[in-house]
Formats: sequence, structure tokens, C-alpha cells
Amino acid sequence: MHELLTTVGVEEIDALGKPFDPNIHFAVMREDAADGVEPDTVTAVLQTGYIWGDKVLRPAMVKVAN
Repeated sequence: MHELLTTVGVEEIDALGKPFDPNIHFAVMREDAADGVEPDTVTAVLQTGYIWGDKVLRPAMVKVAN
């Protein structure tokens, strides 16, 4: 199934370690930032998100650093 979705242009949202973007991420948890981690950085992906072209099919469910 994953291969079929890839052939039609559906891509996973690369979220881990990226700055939080409410347009493509859905934050369900916040945690204190660890040493070397900037605030508002995605620290964990709880559910993978998907995009198709410029449309978000499902936002990535993430944990974000304070």
C-alpha cells in the first residue's frame, strides 16, 4: 500500500527535529527542552502525517519542546 501511495505522490511529513508548524503538525504534548534542543522543536512523532502535493492529508501528531 505504501508503494502505491508513493507512486501517486503521497509523502510522509518529515517532522522529527524540525520546527513546529501548526499547518502540518498537531501538537498533543509539550515537554521541557533538553540541552541543545531549541524551543518549539518537534521532539517525537506519535503518528505519521501525510501530504499530497501542497495538501495535508493528515497532520503529524507530535510532541514539542517548550
